[in-house]
Amino acid sequence: MHDFHYVGQELYCEDRSISSLAAEFGTPLYVYSQQTFTRHYQALDQAMAGVDHAVSYSVKSNSNLAVLRLLRDLGSGFDIVSEGELQRVIAAGGSPSDCLFAGVGKTANEIEFALKRGIYCFNVESEPELDRINRIAGQLGVTAPVAVRVNPNVEAKTHAKITTGTYENKFGIAFEEVEAVYQRAGALEHLKPIGIQMHIGSQLTQVEPFEKAVRKVAPLIEKLAQQYPFEFFSIGGGLGIIYQPALESGASEWWESEKARDLLTPQRYAESLAPLLKPLGLRIFLEPGRFIAGNAGVLVTRVEYVKQTGDKNFVIVDAAMNDLIRPAFYEAYHEIVPIHAKSEGITSSDVVGPVCESGDAFCQDRPLPAMQEGDYLGLMSAGAYSMVMASNYNSRGFPAEVLVNGSQAEVVRARQPLEQLLQGERVPSWMT
Repeated sequence: MHDFHYVGQELYCEDRSISSLAAEFGTPLYVYSQQTFTRHYQALDQAMAGVDHAVSYSVKSNSNLAVLRLLRDLGSGFDIVSEGELQRVIAAGGSPSDCLFAGVGKTANEIEFALKRGIYCFNVESEPELDRINRIAGQLGVTAPVAVRVNPNVEAKTHAKITTGTYENKFGIAFEEVEAVYQRAGALEHLKPIGIQMHIGSQLTQVEPFEKAVRKVAPLIEKLAQQYPFEFFSIGGGLGIIYQPALESGASEWWESEKARDLLTPQRYAESLAPLLKPLGLRIFLEPGRFIAGNAGVLVTRVEYVKQTGDKNFVIVDAAMNDLIRPAFYEAYHEIVPIHAKSEGITSSDVVGPVCESGDAFCQDRPLPAMQEGDYLGLMSAGAYSMVMASNYNSRGFPAEVLVNGSQAEVVRARQPLEQLLQGERVPSWMT
């Protein structure tokens, strides 16, 4: 599953106790396991070994420079959605020529920046975007590589806020219109169509939606590939992970756990899709994010107060919705475990943060052992869509991030000083 486990009563990340990391670096604190990132990347890469493929890690899931460098060293390319993410890839030692640039709202500045640095391909999501890329490429005297993002109108059966492959979503171009859009792209002087892309949603735990989408798009690809110099078909990301329970003994990988018996695994994913993809004769791009990063991180938080209000037991911690917004935004479940294992005094508790919002809660009525001020809790499966979605709400600084590799641990993002929150702000001259 991951490299977070109990040694006696203490929760460890690889060979380092979480409590020692919290004592050294403070809380709230994101702790990442390098071995978990590595193993999950390799599991998917190896499962697809029978197909000409490349992994393009989804930077938006966890964009820390140390994570990007690790994945670059493992051989990964990158799926990016902004100029900022491309700059992160470059800063981490990655190459723009290994990047697919997605997103529905690419600005002119972002397109120019990416073209000047030799982006591998733009995944285009509208006809006006085609025109903009063509115009900017002409101004620069280059030819822009493009792929149309096809919306196959396939229901992913996941959370409404992370479904992307139906006509009710803002993403991509309707399946029925794609052929005409390629004809237009092929006629534009400064564009070169080199592939096609799709992505139907995130946190998918069954293979059927993937299979349905590939079956629908494959005949269209075969037709288009006869007319345009296609190099690849990107099938997007979306492979889900287990959030409940994330910390399960007796399984070396989450996909070997009892919970995962009927869920999507790398092997089932490859077994179902490889026979459909190989006949296309194209390189297949995979764009995983959560699958690689999700279970590689834990948010560590300190108990500040335990408060009884009527029938409610509130465990008030120093982390808040600005540090990890998924429970407030998606009603997402994160397993919450004591850093020092306890079994006594199990109480139905709400774990809440200090932000002045009733929605600032990590769980409601969760059975937890009796907690006291100064205890530490770990919010599991916080490696993806967690720190990247943090904010400064309530004028709170960003938490620190630590990467663990065996017995080594280093800060890979320093805790944000509160003074930094004021930088860039000023009182206007008429108030002085």
